[in-house]
Amino acid sequence: MFKFWLLCTLAVASRADIAEEEDVLVLKKSNFDEALLAHPNLLVEFYAPWCGHCKALAPEYAKAAGLLKAEGSEIRLGKVDATEESELAQEYGVRGYPTIKFFKGGEKESPKEYSAGRQADDIVNWLKKRTGPAVATLTEFTAAESLIADNEVAVIGFFKDAESADAKALEKAAEAMDDVPFAMTSSDEIYSKFEVSKDGVILFKKFDEGRNSFDGELTKEKLLAFVKANQLPLVIEFTEQTAPKIFGGDIKSHILMFLPKAASDFQDKMDHFKKAAEGFKGQILFIFIDSDIDDNQRILEFFGLKKEDCPAIRLITLEDEMTKYKPESSDITAKSIIEFCTLFVEGKLKAHLMSQDIPEDWDKTPVKVLVGKNFEEVAFNPTKNVFVEFYAPWCGHCKQLAPIWEQLGEKYKDSSDIIVAKMDSTANEIEEVKVHSFPTLKFFPAAEGREVIDYNGERTLEGFTKFLESGGKDGGAPAGDDDIDTDELEDVDDSDGEDGGDDDGHDEL
Repeated sequence: MFKFWLLCTLAVASRADIAEEEDVLVLKKSNFDEALLAHPNLLVEFYAPWCGHCKALAPEYAKAAGLLKAEGSEIRLGKVDATEESELAQEYGVRGYPTIKFFKGGEKESPKEYSAGRQADDIVNWLKKRTGPAVATLTEFTAAESLIADNEVAVIGFFKDAESADAKALEKAAEAMDDVPFAMTSSDEIYSKFEVSKDGVILFKKFDEGRNSFDGELTKEKLLAFVKANQLPLVIEFTEQTAPKIFGGDIKSHILMFLPKAASDFQDKMDHFKKAAEGFKGQILFIFIDSDIDDNQRILEFFGLKKEDCPAIRLITLEDEMTKYKPESSDITAKSIIEFCTLFVEGKLKAHLMSQDIPEDWDKTPVKVLVGKNFEEVAFNPTKNVFVEFYAPWCGHCKQLAPIWEQLGEKYKDSSDIIVAKMDSTANEIEEVKVHSFPTLKFFPAAEGREVIDYNGERTLEGFTKFLESGGKDGGAPAGDDDIDTDELEDVDDSDGEDGGDDDGHDEL
C-alpha cells in the first residue's frame, strides 16, 4: 500500500514539475524518467533550435498536443532540446533532427520510431492507432460525421456482420496503416445517411471527389492499395509538412510542376496538371512546387532549373537510383503531360542528364574541371588515372576540402598519367556515377575495363597521395553505395556544414 501511495505521489509531483510550452512537455535528463512515469504513452521529439525541419514541425506538433489534451487523452507530447541534452539524445541514438520516438507503457527501452506525416492529424491518428483499437466502432451518425470532419482522410467499412471475412480484411488493413483512421459500422442510420445500400468500404476525404468507394474483391492488400492511391490529392503541393507523405509513400514515380503560385495563369496550368493526373492515379504522384519560395530553390537546383526557367515540368523516379526525365515540349497542357507520362509508363523515355558547357579553360588549372559533356572522354581515358571530387557549391565539407584538393592538383599537375579533377554535381550528371552525398570521391584507373574505385581514406594530402601512388589500393574500395543513405539525417546546414552535416564529413543532396 505504501509503495502504491509513493508511486502516485511521484506521478502527481512529476506532473507539477514538468514545464509545458503550448501543451508540449519540456523534457530534460533530470525529469525524463518522471515524465514516463506520469505519462505512460509519451511521444518525444528530439530537436535542435537551429533545425529548419524542427521549426516547420513545431506548430503542428503543438496543435496535436493541444488536440489530445483537449480530448482528455492520456497520450502526451514532449520535446527534448538535443543540443542541450546531448546525453539523453545519445542514449536514444539521435543522429538527425527531428527524431521522434514513442514511449509506450512507461518503458524506457526500445521506443518506437514515429513513422507518419508531420501534420497534427497525422500525429494524432498515429498515436491513437498505437494506443487503441485499429478500427473504431460507429453506432451513431454524429460519430461518423465527427470522424470525417476531424480528419483529412477517413475510411469507413459498412458491414452488417462485423465477423465477416470482409470486415476482418478491413481490420488487417487498418492495423498495417498508421496515418489514416479506420472505422466500421452496421448502423442502418449511418447506411442511410451516406446512401450506402450494401456492404462495402468508402474513403472520405476533404479534397477532389470527396469520397471513393472500394470496388472488387476485398482483401487486405487490395484495400491498402486502394487507400494509398486515394489518400492524397490528385495534385499535392510540396511543403515541409507534406514531404513525409510524398517521399514515404509507395508511389516512387513523381512528376513535378514548377510554377510560381503568384503567376496570372497559375489556376489554368493547375487545372491542366490536375486533369492529366486523373489517368495516372496510383502510378505517378503529381506534385506542385511553388518556384517563388526560397526554401524550394535547392529543389530547382537539383533539376538544373532557375526561377526564370519556370514554369517547367520534370519527372523523377525514386527507386534504387534517382532518374530524371524532361519533356520535349515546354507546353503545360493536359494533352502534353498525358503524352509525356504515357511514354514514361511504357518505358519509352530516355533519362535526362544535366550538363554545363565545357569551360574553355577546363584543363588549364591544376585541378581539371569536368562537366557532363567531357566526363566520359577524360575519366575513362584508358591511359590516365583520374581522381574526381563530385561536389556541391553550397556544401560546407566541400569548402573545407577545397584547399587540400588544390594542393593535390598542384602536386600532380605535371604528371603524365594522373589527373586530379572536380565536377559540380548539382549542374552535371553522368550515367556511371550516382551521387547522393557531398563530397563524393571516386578514382577511375587507367584501364580498358571502366573500373571505378571509391575513396574511403583520410581526407588529407598525405592520404590522397598514398591512394594515388598505390594505384587506388590504399584507402580505396570497389565502387558501391555511397556512405550515407539520404534519409539518415533530416537537417543539413546550408553554409558551413558544421551543424548540419553528418558525422562522416558529407553533406547530403
